[in-house]
Formats: sequence, structure tokens, C-alpha cells
Amino acid sequence: MKQSIIYGIAGLLIGVLVTGFVMANQNKSNTTMSHENMKMSTDNSMTMDAMTAGLREKSGDDFDQTFISEMIAHHQGAIDMAKLAQKNAKHEELKNLAKDIITAQTKEIKEMEQWQEEWGYKQ
Repeated sequence: MKQSIIYGIAGLLIGVLVTGFVMANQNKSNTTMSHENMKMSTDNSMTMDAMTAGLREKSGDDFDQTFISEMIAHHQGAIDMAKLAQKNAKHEELKNLAKDIITAQTKEIKEMEQWQEEWGYKQ
């Protein structure tokens, strides 16, 4: 139970950070930004509405394709952060959490990439 709460909080924090990167760059381009093009947002007032703004008007294949693309970038950001935690964290608990994040989110990225391929979303 305690571990699930920690994972939930870590996931939420990572989500807010990665979404901030995406939202900061979305204003510069109408296309979905790749992970390599993301830059840190200086806006610390990120809300749940801002996190989902790019999906609100979409549905069907357009929604699915955008959602998967955004989630892959989101998960890759979490993996990148977790790799830094493995290298730099002081507490073993954080290093263990980072390992679990890398394992889980790598699996989920592979699953979403497979869906992209199967559903014709791969560009």
C-alpha cells in the first residue's frame, strides 16, 4: 500500500513536469513535440486542465493518436528522470523507485508503440 502511494505521487509529479515541457513548446508549434524538443516550462502554475488541453477537442483516431504520442513523450521523460535518480539520488528507496519506474514505463512505451504500428499511427 505504501509503495503504491509513493508510485502514485512520483507518477503525478513526473506527469506535471513532462506536461509542463510539452505545454511550453506547444505554443511554439501546432505539431506534437518530440521528447528531444521539449524545454523546461517556467510556469509553475500547471493545472490539470492545462495537462489535458491538447486533447479536449479531439476524439476517435485523432484523440488516440495524440494521446499515445503525448504519453510516450511523458513516459520517456519519466525514464530520463529516473535514470538521473539512479545515478544521483542519496536514498536507496529513490534508486529502487527509479528502477521500477524505468521497468514499468519502458514496458508501457513498447506497448503504445506497438499500438501505433498496429493502428497505422506510426509516422
